[in-house]
Amino acid sequence: MSEDHWYEDETGSLVRPYTVTRGRTRPAPQHTFDMMAQVTALDPGEGRPGLDHARASLFALVGRGPRPVVELAADADLPLTVVRVLLGDLAEAGLVRIDAPRAAPEGGPQTDPELLREIVQRLREL
Repeated sequence: MSEDHWYEDETGSLVRPYTVTRGRTRPAPQHTFDMMAQVTALDPGEGRPGLDHARASLFALVGRGPRPVVELAADADLPLTVVRVLLGDLAEAGLVRIDAPRAAPEGGPQTDPELLREIVQRLREL
């Protein structure tokens, strides 16, 4: 779990999600994606001028390596809807690429069992 979270353990969120997303509840239509979509930083360099704290922190998480949207939301301790809006902003700025989840091979399993175990483990940590 990230040490850089945007809440106080006892009092809850310091910044309301609608403030972080500037009142938006969805990313721009050209940046809609599944929660299992894979997010990759296009230029994972440190520090991004012009990005606010929320977007810069999320970009730093993406810069650690390609990850699914749902994992980024868990690591950022933010609601999935907020992360989708922020990732849409990062994609719009050309900082990240968001790829659809890989399709399962014909007749193969529909999901990655290891990924499902990791999701269950992270949900239990919450």
